[in-house]
Amino acid sequence: MVIAEQRIKVGKLTWFYREAEPVGTSDRLPVLLLHGLVAQSYSWRKVMPALAEQGFRAIAPDWIGHGFSDKPDRRDFSYTAEAFVEALAEFVEALELARFHLVVQGFLGSVGLLYALRYPDRVERLAILNAPISPEAKLPWKIKQFGIPLVGDMLTQDPILVDRTLEGGGPYQVDDADLDVYRRPFLKSSDVGRALLATVQGLNLAKVTPEIAAGLPQRTHPTLLLWGLDDPWLPLSLAEACFETLQDGDLVKLDQVGHYAQEDWAEKVAEAISPFLRKMAV
Repeated sequence: MVIAEQRIKVGKLTWFYREAEPVGTSDRLPVLLLHGLVAQSYSWRKVMPALAEQGFRAIAPDWIGHGFSDKPDRRDFSYTAEAFVEALAEFVEALELARFHLVVQGFLGSVGLLYALRYPDRVERLAILNAPISPEAKLPWKIKQFGIPLVGDMLTQDPILVDRTLEGGGPYQVDDADLDVYRRPFLKSSDVGRALLATVQGLNLAKVTPEIAAGLPQRTHPTLLLWGLDDPWLPLSLAEACFETLQDGDLVKLDQVGHYAQEDWAEKVAEAISPFLRKMAV
């Protein structure tokens, strides 16, 4: 299965994204997969072929400021949740995704959740992997310090932050070859470190999580909470409390999986997402 690497210019921003075409003819809706902080679309590399095998077009972008997408100066892009939602909406328009399934992971998943709640006619099924879904969710110190003036300026210029963060979120070491891909943007330019600092400063979970917590129970389309149980930052109790409020929800617990679920154990993630997306509406 070939995963194509694509770029598209949307307004002043160039997005990098990975895409896997469905195997055979298919009328299934496409799936948009959004990664978390410090990661990239590369984290979905083992989930996308599994979705394509099931007849889904799988699309995974690098967030603006991350990976191989543009890293504009904060004078040109504010790196707030509002700016990210607006940029994502424009990216979706540019790809002509009239309706699609959405999969979000990690703390940047908060932006994907805001998009799903504000554009309910676009998002059919929503899968949430270890993301901040309530005001009880807090940034861990390991990530929060990236946004501290002076301290963050220094920390975010160190490519090893990738190793420490990806491995600090779960029980596994990441293969060196994969870490090389994650580190590459940091080695190429100081812009990615500055963008990460700005993103952490602008995330403002205290402001956006109440909207998420209030909005998810209003969703009438299916929602899957897919939770790695070895996440040191976002406990299962958050997912369990949210699940109780959903109109049409599923909760799947992933043993021996951490915060970056798709990186830790992609097969378990794919095995849970595929039937959720395929399931016939009742």
